[in-house]
Amino acid sequence: MKALSHFFFYCYCGLAVAAGCWGAFGNPRIDFSVLFHFPVGSLDSYARVNLLDQYRFLRGIELAFGLFCLGVTREIFSVPRYNLLFLAGMTAGTAARVVSLFSEGRPSAALCFFMVFELTGIVVISIYSFHA
Repeated sequence: MKALSHFFFYCYCGLAVAAGCWGAFGNPRIDFSVLFHFPVGSLDSYARVNLLDQYRFLRGIELAFGLFCLGVTREIFSVPRYNLLFLAGMTAGTAARVVSLFSEGRPSAALCFFMVFELTGIVVISIYSFHA
């Protein structure tokens, strides 16, 4: 169970770092085009600037969360307070996906995969952490 827990942890954190870095400092227009099939260039200047600003900000937070978790990995798996904070952060993002599923409808296959992967990771890491 330890190996599986670490697999989900490192995949989740690695993706948070990669996606956060790309979205915050790369080209978020590609994210909008590929992930959402939305041409950001079709928005007026005010809407485009503010949407991309907020998107980069949120991706920056995602990057920071991933880096923080990687920086305190040992503590996350050995100190209950760190473990609960990590699981709370992971659960908050995944719970938002579930709320969106029921509020807005079914997202793309890729985003559904991430939601299932994250939910599975929460369960696996929780079981391992609370029984270790």
